[in-house]
Amino acid sequence: MPKLTIAEEKKARVGLILEILALHYPQAQTSLTFDNPYQLFVAAILSAQTTDEQVNRITTRLFAAIPSVYVMSHLEPAELEPYLKRGGLYRHKSRYLVEASRIIVDRYNGQIPDNFAELITLPGIGRKTANVIISSAFGKPALAVDTHVFRVSRRLGLADGEKVEVVEKQLNNVIPKDQWSNVHHRLINHGRNLCHARNPQCKSCFLENICRTPL
Repeated sequence: MPKLTIAEEKKARVGLILEILALHYPQAQTSLTFDNPYQLFVAAILSAQTTDEQVNRITTRLFAAIPSVYVMSHLEPAELEPYLKRGGLYRHKSRYLVEASRIIVDRYNGQIPDNFAELITLPGIGRKTANVIISSAFGKPALAVDTHVFRVSRRLGLADGEKVEVVEKQLNNVIPKDQWSNVHHRLINHGRNLCHARNPQCKSCFLENICRTPL
């Protein structure tokens, strides 16, 4: 049997990791609660330095009072702040949400943009947030690199970049495009469940034998 090339071995290893992750996290999806692109746009901005559980508690009240981007666009940041106080950086996020909403109404007729180039120009939206919106709100292939994805993908040897942008590009190159969104959620689940930043549960991990950096 001919020996596999390095590229073939890497592809096979990546494929095995993805298969195992899919087996253990078959239904992985965002834990942010939303019913439409506007709601995910808000929730995704609020999720910076705040847990998804806390964001969901905030948005339950927020969406009842501010149900659309049009309503949001007519507020002043100070009017929005009371709804966001239970989350981190609420003053900054209030300003981002109001400013971004005004742009969306003026430039996009109140429709949340569904592509990366336009989303990334909005206040409060970085690469991760844009990719979350593209993937979860519009069902388009996108792989958002948050702290869990960054950590877990590097530990598993799926990427080795030192910066988020580099890791994102590396993952996009080795993971089939039609799996980007699912793998994003599975890596997050794995980071939350076992591959913690501190005290990762390597001995309980189903990927220990294939992991590049078991501790």
